[in-house]
Amino acid sequence: MLVLTRKLNESIQIGDNIEITILSVQGDQIKLGINAPKEVEVHRKEIYVSIQESNSEAASTLPNVLDILKSTSKNLK
Repeated sequence: MLVLTRKLNESIQIGDNIEITILSVQGDQIKLGINAPKEVEVHRKEIYVSIQESNSEAASTLPNVLDILKSTSKNLK
């Protein structure tokens, strides 16, 4: 893990097209501004984890749905 120290209004550049700027510092909280291309998804970690869990759950449900459809299709013949 790379650890950097930044002050208010200073930035971190990631690659050619992602910039993270320190917007404010209040107590133990900081506000970050993230400038990234629209095709780059930016989420808080807990939201990202939730999305991944939902996607995983949906993917595991799909084979069951396919089995049900196959068996229903066979019963209709």
